[in-house]
Amino acid sequence: MENVVKAGIFGVCVGDALGVPVEFRSREQLKRSPVTKMRALGTHHQPAGTWSDDGSLTLCLADSLCNGYNLEEMALKFLQWYNSEIWTPHGRVFDIGIATRQAIYKISKGYTPQLCGGTSEFDNGNGSLMRILPLLFYVKSLSIEQRFDRVKEVSSITHAHIRSVISCFIYLEFLLEILNGTEKFEAYQKMKSTVKYFLDNNPICSQGEMYKFERVLNNNIFEYEEDKISSSGYVLHSLEASLWCFLNSEIYSEAVLKAVNLGEDTDTTGAITGGIAGIYYGFENIPEEWVSELVRKEDIENLCIKLENKLKN
Repeated sequence: MENVVKAGIFGVCVGDALGVPVEFRSREQLKRSPVTKMRALGTHHQPAGTWSDDGSLTLCLADSLCNGYNLEEMALKFLQWYNSEIWTPHGRVFDIGIATRQAIYKISKGYTPQLCGGTSEFDNGNGSLMRILPLLFYVKSLSIEQRFDRVKEVSSITHAHIRSVISCFIYLEFLLEILNGTEKFEAYQKMKSTVKYFLDNNPICSQGEMYKFERVLNNNIFEYEEDKISSSGYVLHSLEASLWCFLNSEIYSEAVLKAVNLGEDTDTTGAITGGIAGIYYGFENIPEEWVSELVRKEDIENLCIKLENKLKN
């Protein structure tokens, strides 16, 4: 486990920070002026190395898991972040998705955490997928049924529709294969068969819903041309784009720059891709200059150590 937690969480935060200055830029704009390093200002007028809600909520989840698995505490951490009490890069929230904001409002009113996330088809932004990575370290030794239940609970704090839940489940099952040392293409094929077998034998969603995951589970997402890969804030687009970027890259920097330069929801595609690439290639593969520019680097490092120590006990 040594450094894997650090590789994953820094992987998310660095990928996020690379994407923040160009969020909402089109792919065409970024082809003309691609991101190659940390930038300052841009879309949100933030200093270089600033992470967004993706990083913040990932850190909130990691922070909560340091005290064990407790949905009420996770929800409270999200609320504390929204009120600028914890895990903001500069003391205020500058970016939040609509569904996450609505869920946090329900948290503030005392709703049961897993009943706070939206359940309609229109509540399938990428807001739970972008922050789910730390749960990997908690569920890795559980049965697949238990893993799915935990993913469902943690996603549902902000995103309770089954499409968001399955997207998070696919992401973590893929990461679990990587955590076990499997080569990336083999890990992808193993994840596909594991997830398909589980979903076929546990009828948790309709066939129509299953069909949404056709490109990831029944085809090879990495074989699609770039113009067939979307990078919007829709959870399925984010899942497909992150797998595509990672599987079509050889090192951490290539994966996250590919993700950011797809355009649109650049910080989130960067964060989700960065989490996979961080764990697969290792912390040492994340460019040192990017890590050194990351805002609150020492605080993130201390949190990683705290979570690693908790997981050892």
